Amino acid sequence: MAQAPVTYTDDTSWSIHGQAAHRMAFDTDQARVYQIRNQHRNEEVRELIPSNYAGVMVTDRGKSYEADELSEVDQQKCLDHLKRNIDEVLETKTGRARGFGLTLKKIFRDARQLWRDQRAGKAKNFQARAEKFEQKLTYHLRHRSLKDKDNQRLLDGIGLQHDPGRVLQFLRNQAVEPTNNRAERAVRPAVIARKLSHGSKNNRGAEAFSAFTSVIQTAVKRGASSTFSAINDLIGPKTPAVSATKAHAPPP
Repeated sequence: MAQAPVTYTDDTSWSIHGQAAHRMAFDTDQARVYQIRNQHRNEEVRELIPSNYAGVMVTDRGKSYEADELSEVDQQKCLDHLKRNIDEVLETKTGRARGFGLTLKKIFRDARQLWRDQRAGKAKNFQARAEKFEQKLTYHLRHRSLKDKDNQRLLDGIGLQHDPGRVLQFLRNQAVEPTNNRAERAVRPAVIARKLSHGSKNNRGAEAFSAFTSVIQTAVKRGASSTFSAINDLIGPKTPAVSATKAHAPPP
């Protein structure tokens, strides 16, 4: 995981012996790792993504990723989460007060479409257009005072992510996706499992469940035809069965 060029991460609630906990998912092209911990701090994140991680971590806006210990790690903030932040503000605005958020949404939407076009091989002058989006966003998020306090909060919050390059990272690095949807899909089955099992009974059970699902999901990601196939490969017989002919040779 620590050597992967890009890691997508997300978390959902869990419980251990009835106490609140967190189930985290870390997804790469080659592996999927789960961990269940009592807390979701940068310390837990750094169990898999160290402070000197050389890749890009794609995350939501959780505080654990904003810690000083992870300040040197390149990140992409999920564009869907940023868009939801903008929409929440737009719902309460009318007239000219909507301008700031609408412009921000358009920049994100057009930048994301450029990324899609590039992946489809249809983006002409991609590099020049990507740089223009960087310039547009930098100008729109320039440090200034806005009359509307909610728009000011958007400018300050998203600007704080844009300054270290965490908003349009996906235009600079084609291996990076603009959202952490992959990690969200990875934690989705945990929601069903939580409803059925009500979490883990103890820490040993949480660790076993995390390890088991990590191995199975990674095996499937690497080509196992099914979960059953992955389990069989892991715990099934490792040597071919002795044939009946060899086991019970007829008497001479």
